[in-house]
Amino acid sequence: MSDKTMTADEVVSRLHSGMTLGIGGWGARRKPMALVRALLRSDITDLTVVSYGGPDVGMLAAAGRIRRLVAPFVTLDSIPLEPHYRAARERGAFELTEVDEAMFMWGLRAAAHRLPFLPVRAGIGSDVMRVNPGLRTVTSPYEDGETFVAMPALRMDAALVHLGRADRLGNGQYLGPDPYFDDLFCEAADSAYLSCERIVDTAELTKEAAPQSLLVKRLYVTGVVEAPGGAHFTSCAPDYGRDEDFQRLYASTPWAEFSGRFLAGDEQAYASAVRDWQEEQG
Repeated sequence: MSDKTMTADEVVSRLHSGMTLGIGGWGARRKPMALVRALLRSDITDLTVVSYGGPDVGMLAAAGRIRRLVAPFVTLDSIPLEPHYRAARERGAFELTEVDEAMFMWGLRAAAHRLPFLPVRAGIGSDVMRVNPGLRTVTSPYEDGETFVAMPALRMDAALVHLGRADRLGNGQYLGPDPYFDDLFCEAADSAYLSCERIVDTAELTKEAAPQSLLVKRLYVTGVVEAPGGAHFTSCAPDYGRDEDFQRLYASTPWAEFSGRFLAGDEQAYASAVRDWQEEQG
């Protein structure tokens, strides 16, 4: 066992252009935004991004970093369609593979178990097969003879996730109402980087919550980053909710203006710019 702590910039130094990158969380909930912002400070591009998409996808798309996106949706939750993603998609900035939410989850699970695909009923009878002509079906070899979509494994070079607590070894804990699928992202990737609100001693993890809250196992984690507020402006329950005011600002501001004001510096500069904006709002 070893200390896996590192900085967000050290995480990004291990990534490279052209890789397949998974990003955990769900919509505008518990996204590893500090790691995404660090990625935006780099010159990494030509990414295949795998995500239950939110502002992570919107920012990377607006910045021209995505070559291909694999996602069931890209939303800000209270704003149904992520506007920067929409603008990039409308101008044909990247390829899109859009699948059903359940298909996406089974693709993660197949990759986590090192299987080439898993059969799933989701997608049968829908246009998902028409818009994804590369998808195949399989027939049950048993007497039921049912036909399923053969959802291919969503293997990734690296995954980024954000959780409430972690220890230095890479054990990660969620304290909110939903684990989402961060564990599958980590297990489906060749390397996984976990940011968290606070790094604690291992023994402290089960003092705050039940052992079942230990979502991510150290076996699958390459690096741990302590990043208080690291999901902002998405939520990280119970530490904080989604910053709806700031999200509305993000959604309504041209990308060049938003990125120039809030993403030009490091995380301290980002936090300072957010505070300045909040003071302006009174």
